[in-house]
Amino acid sequence: MKKYIKLIVALLFSALMFVGCSKNEPVDSDGLLITTRTECYVSNFELLGSDFKTVLTGSPVIDTVAQTVSAKVFFGTDLTNLYPQFTLAQDCKLTPKITGKVDFSDTTHPKVYTVISGNRNIQKPYTVYISVQH
Repeated sequence: MKKYIKLIVALLFSALMFVGCSKNEPVDSDGLLITTRTECYVSNFELLGSDFKTVLTGSPVIDTVAQTVSAKVFFGTDLTNLYPQFTLAQDCKLTPKITGKVDFSDTTHPKVYTVISGNRNIQKPYTVYISVQH
């Protein structure tokens, strides 16, 4: 009899834990929470070299209307081995995902990253222009 009581208690506890931990909020394919936020922009940009130190000569120029990021790097920077970092509006996400170093050496064909709003309904492509200090 004790065995059955312990089993029932364990099953009830497990059921309560499952119900208590279930998610009512929707999540996207990346497991990120989908919210009601419609803001969709880049608020800051950083570019790090292979030593994970900034290679920017100054602050980047972020134009949220034209959806561009313009940044200048120090002369001699290895443009094939850079780590971009974006700061986005709350609950936004970036595509393509940045999973490692990025090659910015083809300055005639700038990279394009898309910012997706928290509600996942608004997408804004940002073009990243990198120039080298003379």
